[in-house]
Amino acid sequence: MENKTSLKIRNLVKYFHEPETFQVLKGVSFEVKKGEFLSIVGKSGSGKSTLLYVLSTMDTDYEGTLQINGDLLTGKTQNQLAAFRNEHIGFVFQFHYLLPEFSCLQNVMLPALKLGKYSTKEIEHKAYESLRLLDIEGQALKSANKLSGGQQQRVAIARALINNPSIIMTDEPTGNLDSKNTEAVLDIFRGLAKENGQTIICVTHDKDFANNTDRTIEMADGLII
Repeated sequence: MENKTSLKIRNLVKYFHEPETFQVLKGVSFEVKKGEFLSIVGKSGSGKSTLLYVLSTMDTDYEGTLQINGDLLTGKTQNQLAAFRNEHIGFVFQFHYLLPEFSCLQNVMLPALKLGKYSTKEIEHKAYESLRLLDIEGQALKSANKLSGGQQQRVAIARALINNPSIIMTDEPTGNLDSKNTEAVLDIFRGLAKENGQTIICVTHDKDFANNTDRTIEMADGLII
């Protein structure tokens, strides 16, 4: 099977201008293959979270180029990027950002309802499948705030999967989890990369977690070391 490039950045430069101008990314370049599970590590202030925001297309104020699935995303409008993100990228954050008053099922359905490709009935079916994959369909009708931290993080991952994104980007996905749940999340991501060919890009402080991914990029002072 040919190894296609999932994501490619070239000479990424990024400045912050508050309180004074500061260069946070200093010409970062790398490629990620389809179905690769990549971790990005580095001390606080190394630029790893800033890099993830640029990769996720949410931050467009940079120099250099970003390509995902062969599409050049640099220079596209906010509306074009929002549509691209919703279809191609799934997000999992340290804080799950679930809507507490909604059920787990409703939380998972939201990105698909926004995409508008399928009927509500089809989306509900896909959401149940997503929850089943994460072994949490039994909690589908509970409101999100009634779940444990580990369960909430699984629901957040199920939500990230609903539109079948080619890339899943995660920022400290195990930051609030105990070792048992961390191990479970690691296994889930490994399975998605291996079995579904989905690309996982994970920013993490957790060295053990990073050591269990396919490849680790270490950053310091805005550069890959």
